[in-house]
Amino acid sequence: MAMYESEHTKFMREWMEKHPQEAVEQKKGRALWWDKPQTLEDQQQKQASRVPVKPYYYDINTH
Repeated sequence: MAMYESEHTKFMREWMEKHPQEAVEQKKGRALWWDKPQTLEDQQQKQASRVPVKPYYYDINTH
């Protein structure tokens, strides 16, 4: 039994097979937006800036 595969997934797999040079561009784009090195100070600043989330977001009576 074959697993389901969306039309988009099929298209992208075929397109990447026909255009192997795009893998390099894909990695460059990922590095630009996602794969960023983080320092300990960055992590501490992010943790310190977190705001606690209410148990039920729409309840105006909880503080």
